[in-house]
Amino acid sequence: MRALMALAAALILTACAGHAETEVAQPKRQPNVIVILVDDLGYGDLSTYGGWIPTPHITALAASGARFTEGYVSAAVCAPSRAALLTGRPQTRFGFEFNPVGRDATSGLSRGETLMPQVMKQAGYATGMVGKWHIGSGPGFHPLDRGFDSYFGILGGAGDFWLEQKPGDIHAAIDGDQLTVRSRMPVVRGREPVTETRYLTDAFTDEAIDFVEANKDRPFFLYLAHTAPHTPLQATAQYAARFPDIKDPHKRAYAAMVSGLDDNIGRLMAALKARGLERDTIVVFLSDNGCAHYVRGACTNKPLAGFKGMYWEGGIRVPFILSAPGRVAPGQVIATPVSSLDLMVTAARAAGAAPPAKAEGLDLIGLLKARGKAPERGLFWRTGPNYAVREGRWKLVVVNKTDDLDDPAGVYGSPTPDGVGAVISPLGQWVLLYDLAADPGEKVDLSARHPEVVKRLMASYRAWDANNAPPMWTSRRQFRTEVEGYKVQLYN
Repeated sequence: MRALMALAAALILTACAGHAETEVAQPKRQPNVIVILVDDLGYGDLSTYGGWIPTPHITALAASGARFTEGYVSAAVCAPSRAALLTGRPQTRFGFEFNPVGRDATSGLSRGETLMPQVMKQAGYATGMVGKWHIGSGPGFHPLDRGFDSYFGILGGAGDFWLEQKPGDIHAAIDGDQLTVRSRMPVVRGREPVTETRYLTDAFTDEAIDFVEANKDRPFFLYLAHTAPHTPLQATAQYAARFPDIKDPHKRAYAAMVSGLDDNIGRLMAALKARGLERDTIVVFLSDNGCAHYVRGACTNKPLAGFKGMYWEGGIRVPFILSAPGRVAPGQVIATPVSSLDLMVTAARAAGAAPPAKAEGLDLIGLLKARGKAPERGLFWRTGPNYAVREGRWKLVVVNKTDDLDDPAGVYGSPTPDGVGAVISPLGQWVLLYDLAADPGEKVDLSARHPEVVKRLMASYRAWDANNAPPMWTSRRQFRTEVEGYKVQLYN
């Protein structure tokens, strides 16, 4: 009898242990929060998303939590996307509609907006930022003025990954690379420029790990904004050697940069584990927008259409991962549309703080506990007269028509003169409707077949747009290109 009772007790304990693993026990302490934002990474680049570049560490991160297959950012270009992520509000609500080309030192994200580090700091967190800022560098706009205790990185949009190119390193040049040299875009620690000799992706991870070590005994918020794989396309010999069979220099440099980025994600996760912090840390990984069309075919957003700067899916649907061991079940693949706007609410609630009243996102931890079940909502985008709406399976894209095309390589290095407004084209606009459930690659325009859906989505857009502000400056990245057979005029 005693033996039977002992066996029964053992079985119960085993069952309970298995149940705890499945249901996820809730840790009691405030979790650390790390947001890893990478730059111009294509949806079709990572093996994590079925792409062509092996990314085992990012795949492991996804396996430890959730991989979102329909994760969006609120803008198709760098700075507006970052402004929205850090505020939890569409950037058009406060006029940060276009990239601040040439204006970084004199203006930036409105100081009336509350940023994520400010919320986390008020909740008792140490706050640190490493990497690309790009939303203002002058007095009052610097990261140290916006809630961060420490900062190491570049304040503008792009910078050289090395101080000096060494044997075996590769640099696949494109137009505009002359704007990213260290003399124009220095690395700074705090507010002071420093001479940084490390490869920048490695240096940023080193600094992130140092921040983790310095704050391992208290809750911390880390915003790690890698510049990879944005141009310039530069990779060290260590990473380039992994792709000897890629003959195209741009594709090889890009693949090496992404592979190096993956290594560094692995290094950061290993550092958390070594300090016993992996189950006390929420990690989010995403890109600021899709890969760029001006990098000479180096990257891909396949199977999605379009590129950075465009409201087709390739410009705004990005790799998007959330890991929270002990808080959400691992191995989830979630098709529910989510947004970078959700990160403010997610971080605040995880910290036990109230999100800002004007934040517009969802709590992704709550969504994952519900296995992706959430009320339907509309997602909206605007740059000048061009806009897009997604509601459920339907996606509306309204974009200026053009009868001419620009060389994509020249867009980056030759900005439009300041003051040239973004207006509806004299040729009118394309009105395109897609069923993303049946056609995620946006190949078939259904606007003529479903005029009632077009009308409904246009009405939804007008209601959303009524709460937006005028842009604080004009677009200096105006260009004409072709997407899926449509000649379009874009503003970034």
